[in-house]
Amino acid sequence: MSAHANLWLYFVVVFGIIALPGLDMAFVMGSAVLGGRRAGLAAVAGIVCGGFCHLAMSALGVAALLRLWPFLFHAVLAAGAVYTAWIGWSCLRSSSAFAQRLPSGACSTGATFRRALVTSLLNPKAYLFMLAIFPQFLRPGPEPLWAQAALLGAITALTQAGIYGALAWLGGGAGSWVEQRPGAATLLARTMGVLLILVAALSAAQLVRSLL
Repeated sequence: MSAHANLWLYFVVVFGIIALPGLDMAFVMGSAVLGGRRAGLAAVAGIVCGGFCHLAMSALGVAALLRLWPFLFHAVLAAGAVYTAWIGWSCLRSSSAFAQRLPSGACSTGATFRRALVTSLLNPKAYLFMLAIFPQFLRPGPEPLWAQAALLGAITALTQAGIYGALAWLGGGAGSWVEQRPGAATLLARTMGVLLILVAALSAAQLVRSLL
């Protein structure tokens, strides 16, 4: 397979994985609808930054360490489940605070970026991707492996920015509609909370299955 075809195949695989609904997508949409487009784009930036951190950690061998010592992977899985459940519970507890979207401190770009970054770093699926799929597209040859990894990382980041950025833009446009309907804002916030807790429960179930 030529290098050009290899890159196109990688893009198709990454596009399919990113386009599947999951925690990252829910976080971006929730941040955009409840905090506006700036909050949504800040969430996208945090997730993309987390992707680069995954790439760097993979280059340093952290992903391989997680594979060699399963208890470390289990720890990451448990931490991600707890953190996701905490965000979901925060949304469930909210009521009138969502009538005018999220409180300014909660939906500031800095806070949203940090939450998205932590969510990305605690996402075990990202480590599985770096272990199982990413290495298959690295080819020994005249081009250094670090250059190939950087190019694949750039494709991943641009795909994330494109898909999640579009969702953030669309979700931010719906924010004004939600802002005029306090009941809908509260319902949306609690729906997001239930979704995040469900994701946390699925991660916890995966942890239990791996331990048995």
